[in-house]
Amino acid sequence: MTAPPPVEVEIGGRTLRLSNLDKLLWPAGATGEGFSKGEMIDYYARIAPVMIPHLEGRPVTRVRYPNGVTGASFFEKNCPAHRPAWAGTIRLGDVEYCAVGEVATLVWLANLAAIELHPSLAVAPHLERPTAAVFDLDPGAPADVLTCARVALEVRHALESLGLQAWVKTSGSKGLQVYVPLNGEATYEVVKPWSFALARVLQKAQPDLVVTTQERAARTGKVLIDWSQNSESKTTVSVYSLRARERPTVSTPLTWDEVSAALDAGDAGALRFEGAQVLERVERLGDLMAPVLSVRQELPEALR
Repeated sequence: MTAPPPVEVEIGGRTLRLSNLDKLLWPAGATGEGFSKGEMIDYYARIAPVMIPHLEGRPVTRVRYPNGVTGASFFEKNCPAHRPAWAGTIRLGDVEYCAVGEVATLVWLANLAAIELHPSLAVAPHLERPTAAVFDLDPGAPADVLTCARVALEVRHALESLGLQAWVKTSGSKGLQVYVPLNGEATYEVVKPWSFALARVLQKAQPDLVVTTQERAARTGKVLIDWSQNSESKTTVSVYSLRARERPTVSTPLTWDEVSAALDAGDAGALRFEGAQVLERVERLGDLMAPVLSVRQELPEALR
């Protein structure tokens, strides 16, 4: 069967050729009939106003699935040589990452079947300074997202005792992620050991619930607080990014009340969202993660 010809569109004054829009990237999508590349591009175009501020100025790693989520995938750091002339880059080390600062770039990447976008925690030119500390909560079966909700609330409580505010989102996969905005002068050399120290405090307080090591055998039934994400060499899935799961789930901002309510109700489904739900939430609630981009906080000396 011959593939339909590309469709030419104009976005923000940029001309793009979009191909294979009917290809199913998720065989079992939100409607039960699959979720196509065209639907993915439409989602990214519509979510762009709230997503791009979280990507702009940051090196972005892409995870591409040319034949959909059931096919082979690959991480891509270097921005492709065949990028449009107007697509900028950000250098980190010896890698030229794609700069995602406008809707057209986001759509262009989606057309390359870049389902997942994973930005750095730092913004150019100060790529040694993470704008937030992140705690990636990853459950080891039979622990699940509700176990992560319990740990997230413990993390929040610990941070509040230190005078720090935090925001939370789903990973779009199995867990949750807690962000502590900094937006100051702290470098990875300070933030990484500080985040490890806090994770260790929580592990000591809740040894049957929390683990800080990547060792699989130690993680059964517990939640890994992955502090190692606070590294210049690491990236974390972007808020509003789709995920390559069985269905087109999204890394979604939450309120702390939602986390508590889901835990109290034992409702894991309340912490899982797909594209259409996220678009509706943004229309109703705005960008719940927006404060992470502007709130300035300093890490207390006590844990350094």
